[in-house]
Amino acid sequence: MNDVLLQWEARQHAMDFLHREADLLDGRRLPQWLELLHADLDYRIPVRTTRERSAATTFSAAAFHMIEDRSTCQARVDRLASEFAWAEDPPSRTRRFVSNIQAVYTDEDRETIDVRSNLLVFRARSEDAAIHLSGERQDVLSRVLEGWQLRSRTVLLDHTALPTLNLAIFL
Repeated sequence: MNDVLLQWEARQHAMDFLHREADLLDGRRLPQWLELLHADLDYRIPVRTTRERSAATTFSAAAFHMIEDRSTCQARVDRLASEFAWAEDPPSRTRRFVSNIQAVYTDEDRETIDVRSNLLVFRARSEDAAIHLSGERQDVLSRVLEGWQLRSRTVLLDHTALPTLNLAIFL
């Protein structure tokens, strides 16, 4: 298969995965979303900082809004299903918009895909004003028997201060 077809195939797999994931998260079907997570998941949302232009990065290496693995995501989902999820009672209404998807296979067996995408999340609760979260996601997808699973995700938010009181949703 030539490089153009490989790139198209990887992008199609990534796009199908990301759209399905957004549908599950927006539909609050979190148990089904957990099935998309790899056993070795590494999920991070580093804190953006304001630094001078010459700085190598504007993200903290030590501070995170979230740093999760598969088991902590499971615990968060379990908690959200319990009566103790006050931050999500009533639950947020969300809509995820995923765009600018770029994807490449990272191995000859086509078992791993590096994906970059832009994310815009609309979130509203009760009568509170709606908020928008925007950023870039850097994902690694791994092929398993059932299809593709998310092996790692880094969310690079555009915000230095979150425009919301909590981050009780997955990005």
